[in-house]
Amino acid sequence: MDDLTGFQRDLLYVIAGADQPSGQDVKDEIEQYYSSEINHGRLYPNLDTLVNKELVEKGRLDRRTNYYASTDDGEEAIKERHDWVSQYID
Repeated sequence: MDDLTGFQRDLLYVIAGADQPSGQDVKDEIEQYYSSEINHGRLYPNLDTLVNKELVEKGRLDRRTNYYASTDDGEEAIKERHDWVSQYID
């Protein structure tokens, strides 16, 4: 996970915490956290990066809507990140 941007890490956390969210679901959640609008040109390339790194899988809900789900590698990356952060904070 050390090669991800902070934004990509945040996307991974949102996806891992939801049940197969759509891109719009992820966008809504991340906008709430960032308190600003996230455009599609920023969101979807970063989601694609997570898919390409095999941290997230992408599937189809219907003809127009994709879902995202964390993979085992994605879950392991989150756990490793959590363990690393935990050694510095309580």
